[in-house]
Amino acid sequence: MKQVSFIRAAVVPTIVLTMIVGLLTLFLPIWVGLGVVIVFLVWQLSNHYRELRHFALWLSYPISTNVPSGHGVWTDIFAKLYALRRTDEKHEAELAEWLERFQNTMRHLPDGVVLMDKSSHLEWCNPVAEQHFEFSLARDIGNRMVNLAREPKLIEYIRAAKYDEPMKVVYLSRHLEVTLIDFEENRVILASRDITETERVDAMRRDFIANASHELRTPLTVISGFLEYAQDPETMSSISPEEQQRQLKLMHRQAEHMTVLVSDMLMLSRLESDVVVDDVSIDMPRLLEQQLIEAEALSNGRHEFQADMTQVKLRGSHQEIASVVSNLLSNAVRYTPEGGTITLNWLVQDGRPSLSVKDTGAGIAPEHLPRLTERFYRVNKDQSRATKGTGLGLAIVKHVLIRHQAELKITSKVGEGTSFMVLFPKERLL
Repeated sequence: MKQVSFIRAAVVPTIVLTMIVGLLTLFLPIWVGLGVVIVFLVWQLSNHYRELRHFALWLSYPISTNVPSGHGVWTDIFAKLYALRRTDEKHEAELAEWLERFQNTMRHLPDGVVLMDKSSHLEWCNPVAEQHFEFSLARDIGNRMVNLAREPKLIEYIRAAKYDEPMKVVYLSRHLEVTLIDFEENRVILASRDITETERVDAMRRDFIANASHELRTPLTVISGFLEYAQDPETMSSISPEEQQRQLKLMHRQAEHMTVLVSDMLMLSRLESDVVVDDVSIDMPRLLEQQLIEAEALSNGRHEFQADMTQVKLRGSHQEIASVVSNLLSNAVRYTPEGGTITLNWLVQDGRPSLSVKDTGAGIAPEHLPRLTERFYRVNKDQSRATKGTGLGLAIVKHVLIRHQAELKITSKVGEGTSFMVLFPKERLL
């Protein structure tokens, strides 16, 4: 229908003009008729030129709201352009909406996503990828990823185009797992995942197994050696009764050490797996007095004990809080020389209940303080083994305090002593 209207709009004026010229030639000279035709054609051409100019201006900013109205045949042409442009704008709006949804989804992913072409030119990335690789989409878009990356191993991985083969790489102190995905014919996606925490936990697990094996192997070696002697009657008959008693006592001490070590390992496992804290009302002064009696027995008169206790109660797990106090006091006894002083305080500071254990021991160098709560970490391994420590006491303290939303503050000066302060939240004060 539109094509018919175009032809009609162009042919009908020509037919009418021809008829008019024919009639005029009957009464006027022929040159007058030709003049009329020329004037008419010039007028038509000027109209078309004006419409073409409007069309050219519209092409510089082709949106549906400013399509020219036009005259004559151009009315239908511009109406068709308007309809086509409206359809295109609708499709463009739908595509823009889907693209925004896609990019918005990518922005909220916990993993990094980098979109680039086959030549590794950066086209788009989400904020997580900007953090992982420390570049800016606004600044670096269009640059090649192999030029932006600062790790040769990652550059080689991108160049090799090893699609769907994950690779682990240390990038700017982060442990990343990156995967190259063949996305489209001319595009690829580089996905990145921060596995720093996973690697740290795996390293701790490996260290824990190695340290636990070492701690268990030492007493087992002692016990196994004595049992070999016991199986040989001739060897046993050559050992005096006093020496046999000494060896039996040593075996008993090593067995006790293994028992304590296994008990601490089981408690750590329970603290990590058990989410719920068995909250009860704890009579802290009474609990602390009981722990002081045990610490004095462990000290065997070698230390002076001082205590300052406020008569307030705490909400928490009685068994777990008792283990915190026991570990802190036993450490103070083990690492404080004879004649030293151990101070236990249970106070309320700024509305928060606080527990502190101070000693006058040798103190701890600053570089060791951040690692004191790691499993099996020892400042002085020989001294720790001599004092029968398992290396798990402060790790247990840390996990118990995490479960009770408490803070542990450690301060120490070499040659003056160490202070362990526990700050509980106000909500646990009764």
